[in-house]
Amino acid sequence: MSSVFYTYLQLGFYHIFNLGAYDHMLFLLALSAIYTLSDWRKVIALVTSFTIGHSITLALSTFNIIRFDTALIEFLIPVTIFLTCITNFFKLQGAAAKQPTILSLHNLMAILFGLIHGMGFSNYLKSLLGRSSDTWLQLLAFNVGIELGQMLIVLILLILGFLVMQLFRAKKRDWILVISSAAAGISLILMMETSIF
Repeated sequence: MSSVFYTYLQLGFYHIFNLGAYDHMLFLLALSAIYTLSDWRKVIALVTSFTIGHSITLALSTFNIIRFDTALIEFLIPVTIFLTCITNFFKLQGAAAKQPTILSLHNLMAILFGLIHGMGFSNYLKSLLGRSSDTWLQLLAFNVGIELGQMLIVLILLILGFLVMQLFRAKKRDWILVISSAAAGISLILMMETSIF
């Protein structure tokens, strides 16, 4: 059983680093853009909120409780990235200067958008699952692997932001603006490339 768990944990971890999952990486970039290394507790809460969301729809989809149009999900994933960038721009205007660590609007948004991303993960996971009684264990391990991968990606992004702001004396506002604008631009391209158009 432990070998099954470890196998699916690895699959989840490496899937989030796969170039095929770059849209999920882009979402994490947009989600964490407004934070600095000193905000790591808020970022952990945020990433965990996202994981809760995608774990729900990933489980529902895996057990065929929900069905969805794959083309629609492929369109909605970049929409979540774009909307996250828009909220970042509002924060630049001071619309949400202070926010609680737990269950802030940003956390609720992460849960909601996680529901959409979970459906994006589900096709990959379904292709890996065999017919066995270990499906729940495999699902849990896959989610834990994704969570660990997301934490590492966000940590790298926070360290990168710290280095840019410290070594190059970049302002936090400029960092947020550049990262969010780039992510928003790429998300628009991804939306237009989907088969929904």
